[in-house]
Amino acid sequence: MGQPVASRGRAATPTLGKAMLNKYARAFFTRVLTPFAAFLIRRGVSPDTVTLIGTAGVIAGALVFYPRGEFFWGTVVITLFVFSDLVDGNMARQLGRSSRWGAFLDSTLDRVADGAIFGGFALWYAGGGDDNALCAVSIFCLASGQVVSYTKARGESIGLPVAVNGLVERAERLVISLVAAGFAGLHKFGVPGIQYLLPVALWIVAVGSLVTLIQRVVTVRRESAEAEAAAADQEQGSPRQDSQEQGSQGRETAK
Repeated sequence: MGQPVASRGRAATPTLGKAMLNKYARAFFTRVLTPFAAFLIRRGVSPDTVTLIGTAGVIAGALVFYPRGEFFWGTVVITLFVFSDLVDGNMARQLGRSSRWGAFLDSTLDRVADGAIFGGFALWYAGGGDDNALCAVSIFCLASGQVVSYTKARGESIGLPVAVNGLVERAERLVISLVAAGFAGLHKFGVPGIQYLLPVALWIVAVGSLVTLIQRVVTVRRESAEAEAAAADQEQGSPRQDSQEQGSQGRETAK
């Protein structure tokens, strides 16, 4: 999998598993899952395979259960497969074979999983949920989440630091949405009024994503202007520096 690096690259882009577990819980589950990761390695399973299976499980949980309004069980399935984010990274560290490819695969499949989750919400509200407004909000959450990630990646690809996190990043989008969906699903078990948590959460994610997108666009515009101004100053300073150097050489010759 290439030359060893410190990790599979997950630190820069929080994965679903890391988003849903704080640092203390991650430390606990890392210790618990290490023997399981070692077992998979002995069986010849690769970290990439675990990543693919985990993503497939998230997609299945979102697109099989959510469109039918089974938010509790869908969230349970998704949460179970969330731990693949911890297992594959653990396996990569044990193997010492982390790579840029692993980081790329994780980031790409994370976007696929995000699309499935919000797509599942949209399918429910377009069908049995019978709410076109919330269907549109779900689609906006899906699209804006992809664009928010793209703005940072694109800004960094043209050499800008994009030094801003934003109000609602991927971790916040997923935690808010999945926690609300899980609790909203308890409505089918007789808990009254709790089904309204999901619509509220989707509106929060939609507004937060829009604010984050604006923050990142403004930051890229500012950093781009600063970079261009610095480049212009450098170009204007070069002729003066050359002239000064030539004058100095002339004086040395005259002496």
